[in-house]
Amino acid sequence: MTASALRDFSRLCLHTMTTKPWSIETAIARYAAAGVKGITVWRQWLDGKDPKGVGQMARDAGLEIVSYCRGGFFPARDRQGQQAAIDDNRMIIDEAEALGTQLIVLVCGAVPGQPLSDSRGQIRDGIGAVLDHARSAGIRLGIEPLHPMYADERSAINTIRQANDLSDFLQDPLVGVVVDVYHLWWDPDLQKEIRRAGQAGRLFAFHICDWLTPTEDLLNDRGLMGDGCINLREIRGWVEDAGFKGFNEVEIFSNRWWQQDQDVFLEAIKKAYLAVS
Repeated sequence: MTASALRDFSRLCLHTMTTKPWSIETAIARYAAAGVKGITVWRQWLDGKDPKGVGQMARDAGLEIVSYCRGGFFPARDRQGQQAAIDDNRMIIDEAEALGTQLIVLVCGAVPGQPLSDSRGQIRDGIGAVLDHARSAGIRLGIEPLHPMYADERSAINTIRQANDLSDFLQDPLVGVVVDVYHLWWDPDLQKEIRRAGQAGRLFAFHICDWLTPTEDLLNDRGLMGDGCINLREIRGWVEDAGFKGFNEVEIFSNRWWQQDQDVFLEAIKKAYLAVS
């Protein structure tokens, strides 16, 4: 089924990374004033801040804190590095609990030159090692597969099938999948694996932007919805058919947009969201 057009902003969430030049205080105020209903907070926006205070500020403004981004980066070359990552993720869980969200997005990590199979095993073991801590905090862990171009150092989990398989292995309701169209739009198994995640009750989040042609920077040249080649409405239809009823999270890394007036950017996001998403 193809998704129908969105008619309001009741399911619109913005990542603080999308409006990178804004502080957390400015982002909360501007999002709320623009009618946005959700916010995903990136960890660096809490540097020097009290997570509980930031969470209360967002809720007082009428924003739901959809998720905390990002945990993960479990692989390392030695046991000391692996343990440091596990300890850091436990701290991230504490921060998410204080912030007042129930979901952490995991960018799982990789080590350049290390066999991907080794990195994937370390990711599996790392998530397993923090599950009890997540359970005590009531926090879900969403595995976000990243495009294969990031398999060298950002994530050894590169397809939604791998994320589903890892969730199957861990067999815990706290572990699920994050669907980001920028990373997954090309996958011929996408519809099938979205359905699989939905049937298992582990479709945790949906991130949107667009893939520009040409792309000038593979990390920081993402486009507004409708400016690229991703069939966003079709993929959203698959996600909703799979039972997902959560937020559509706008996550745009864009050097060109970060150089513009962010209020103008926010209005462009709202217009594109209603027109295409």
